Parts: sequence; C-alpha cells; structure tokens
Amino acid sequence: MKTQVNLKIDNNVKKQAQRRAEELGLSLSSVVNVTLKQFARTGELELSVAPKMTPYLESLVREAREDYKKGKISGPFTTAAELIKYLN
Repeated sequence: MKTQVNLKIDNNVKKQAQRRAEELGLSLSSVVNVTLKQFARTGELELSVAPKMTPYLESLVREAREDYKKGKISGPFTTAAELIKYLN
C-alpha cells in the first residue's frame, strides 16, 4: 500500500534534487523512498556528495595519462628546488 506525504521543501533544493535523480534515471519519489527505507531499516542516515571532476580537470588528467603512455614523464624529484628547476 502506498501513502502520500506532503513535505515543505525549498523550491531550488527540489529542482536540484530532481535533476540529480534524473541523472541517475530515478524519480525524486524513488530517491526519497530508498532513503527512508534505509533509515527505517538501519536507523542511520548516510549522506554523501560524490566528487566530480570538472571538464578542465578531466582534460588535464587525460593529457597526463597520454604523456605517461608516451614516456613523457619526469621525476622523481628529491627536492623542491629540483622540481622548480624542471618547471622553469
């Protein structure tokens, strides 16, 4: 049996949560249901914000991996001065 719950939620928070849920292929209702089921079962509330790389950081990582594959690596450096000399 299903029941309806009325909640007062900030409109911006609701919209952001709906977007996140849609990114995962879920409805906001299913996200709330899963969260409440876990809380009812364990008595614990686990919150997490998975870190996500920016497109710029992803491009830097991709470039670094390509350089590594091509043997374009440097170091290791034993002192900061060696690193600075290399960077200059």
